[in-house]
Amino acid sequence: MSALTNDLKKLTEAAEKAFQEKMKENAGSQIGYRQKLHLMPPAGWLNDPNGLCQFQGVFHAFFQYSPFNCEGGVKMWGHYISRNMIDWEYKGVNLYPDQPFDCSGVYSGCAFLEDGEMYLYYTGNVKLEDREDYDYINTGREANTVLVTSRDGEHFSKKKLLMKNTDYPSDLTLHVRDPKVWKQDGVYYMLQGARTKENVGQGIIFQSEDKINWKYRSRVESKEPFGYMWECPDYFEVDGTKILSASVQGLDGEEWKDRNVYQSGYFLLSGDILGEYSLSDYRLWDYGFDYYASQSFETEDGRRIQIGWMGMPDCEEYTNLTIRSGWQHCFTFPREVFVSDGIVCQRPVRELEEKKELLETAEGRLERNGDPVYEADITGIRDNAFRALLGGGLILEYREGRFEMRFTDQEKDSVSAGRGLRYADMEEVRDVKILTDVSSVEVFVNGGEYVFSTRFYPKKDEICVEADGAEIKFCKI
Repeated sequence: MSALTNDLKKLTEAAEKAFQEKMKENAGSQIGYRQKLHLMPPAGWLNDPNGLCQFQGVFHAFFQYSPFNCEGGVKMWGHYISRNMIDWEYKGVNLYPDQPFDCSGVYSGCAFLEDGEMYLYYTGNVKLEDREDYDYINTGREANTVLVTSRDGEHFSKKKLLMKNTDYPSDLTLHVRDPKVWKQDGVYYMLQGARTKENVGQGIIFQSEDKINWKYRSRVESKEPFGYMWECPDYFEVDGTKILSASVQGLDGEEWKDRNVYQSGYFLLSGDILGEYSLSDYRLWDYGFDYYASQSFETEDGRRIQIGWMGMPDCEEYTNLTIRSGWQHCFTFPREVFVSDGIVCQRPVRELEEKKELLETAEGRLERNGDPVYEADITGIRDNAFRALLGGGLILEYREGRFEMRFTDQEKDSVSAGRGLRYADMEEVRDVKILTDVSSVEVFVNGGEYVFSTRFYPKKDEICVEADGAEIKFCKI
């Protein structure tokens, strides 16, 4: 361990210890809004999920982490492990920004597993802000592709620099990042998100024979320019359906004016991503306020699991009350991605069933108080009649051909912390699943065809559901 790494390790551990002591002092107080189900930072700031995998039976979730400042800063990779994707154990920081090629941050990446070894690929970020011609897009930064490996998921090799900006196509800006690796027909492929010098977002594909030496192969892009940057790209197949996922920046126009500042969604891909292909229209993974930078992995039993950052970069519209307590952001609850009748859907991982305790079943109307962590299942909704009020300020409702998630008060010190309205147009509402944690809500509509996620800060733990004729099951978690 280098002197710099050792210093960063000591500083991180001191910051985490100080935060935990602060939380103990406030034990029993709701001001911290610490979650029970959702993976959070031990202290400070969390954003993108990274290196998601199930390795030797254990689930691993790395995350971009800034322990010293709850509003961001230089990023490193924190690390959690779990046996069930619900109960997580923090394993400390595995990747610090301690090399010349990642000194400004260990940015997003993936895990690739083969022959009992974990390969972690990530973007090493370097900011050269002292340059006279500094430009955030075309000069003054580096995006380096870096590799570390592990045979036990706890001890990691020295970092190996694989590619830098001069190894990428010359028509790209310096924004090339977030590698995702897979193997096909004996060849390794890497997909990275990129921004061209003409401000067009696309994916860049590299190939390798040995997982170390990579060369540019091809691109994946929409027929017409779609945003200026595709972040956190992901490519996978579920139930015979090929999916290209990307978090897209720079979408303008009427369709996006009531959405988040950046979007996280996917294209259905027909054909061969390495040859002739076509992309469908872009569809959002989540229609709520807090969802970005999603990544997925395949479990040992063959399920496709996706986790997103329950936050939003560069957002001035709303905030999080947890900043007062010295921490910010969490991951979404892990979701199974599946295809039903040709439609891509999502649902909470089935492991959650073992944590549920049925407390009440009602027909048409249910009202509960005092349960901060729960799941409410509403099925058999008739005539699209559905409305729910959560936490004294969050309304879920179907009206006039759309499902709405809206707050009654949009002040930044309220339940919403500044959030207002999000919605999705749909012909009907048949069923709704509401998964609520201490300071978050994830809503799965029509079997998970539509999902809405948000952070919120209830003044009291309550829910009131009205859905004429529907069966309502309320489970404590």
